[in-house]
Amino acid sequence: MNQQDPTLRILSLGAGVQSSALLILAARGDLPKLDGAIFSDTGWEPAAVYEHLDRLEREVAKPAGIPIYRVSSGNIRNDALDPAHRFASMPLYIKNKDGGDGMTRRQCTSEYKLKPIKEKTRELLGAEPREDGKPGRVPAGRFAEQWVGISTDEISRALDQEGNLKTGDVKYSRNRYPLIELGMDRDKCRALLTAHGFGDTPKSACIGCPFHSNMQWRQLRDENPKEWQDAVEFDAAIRAGSARANAQGQPLLGQAFLHRSRVPLSEAPIDKVSYFEWASRQSDVLSLLAVSEFEERLSQEDNASMTGCSPFSCRSDEAA
Repeated sequence: MNQQDPTLRILSLGAGVQSSALLILAARGDLPKLDGAIFSDTGWEPAAVYEHLDRLEREVAKPAGIPIYRVSSGNIRNDALDPAHRFASMPLYIKNKDGGDGMTRRQCTSEYKLKPIKEKTRELLGAEPREDGKPGRVPAGRFAEQWVGISTDEISRALDQEGNLKTGDVKYSRNRYPLIELGMDRDKCRALLTAHGFGDTPKSACIGCPFHSNMQWRQLRDENPKEWQDAVEFDAAIRAGSARANAQGQPLLGQAFLHRSRVPLSEAPIDKVSYFEWASRQSDVLSLLAVSEFEERLSQEDNASMTGCSPFSCRSDEAA
């Protein structure tokens, strides 16, 4: 094996559009053979995501000999409401006591997505278990090529501050972006999925992710009333912040909300149509807009409506 060749090729499988497309590309031989795909489960994904993952495993991964590993650091919803459990905070919108706006630190991506992926990667690379049972140090010279499902239309999410592709933050795992290499955007990924019978691939994100766009909240309300009610109840339950922090006498200095309007989710203005959503319906109008002008007018909400949640590129502006 060449010194630069990876020991393993592993896909970060979020079960959304881009990572599902990568799995299909590898399974049909358009990309090198994968040694595995890792799905990091927050415990609060929509039922459609779990159903899609089951189908991917049954119809794509297993026939191609690609094992799918399901890993988890716990249930993010339950942990937030458990006064006895440490909670890696979600990026909740805060209304401060003085009337100002704020946001809690985002730790959920690192804790519930990246951490279990890295632990499984070390295990697959042959790391010896530590006293706590977790995989320890990876043997010298071994590393995984970590495939990240970022497409060309979202390339900024793969770039560091110098404009270079992010290679990863640990020696035993090096990022690779096959969709960017192939020049594939989200539409091409969708076309590929449709051609293989996966045209209804859902967006992967927690049911109550604060980065949902209005369109995603409406879809949840109108198409999945049970999951919508779950999100509404969770939103009400976290109004005073983390259950553990409150139990320890460290109450939130303000109120927390899931929706950026900082009002209860059941009352939030989710029927408001964002500019991106409106423009995407107006193909004739959109064709008249310069790409640069269009991009400048996209708000954070507009961008969120295009994507799901990726372990290596959370949709927020804050680095994971």
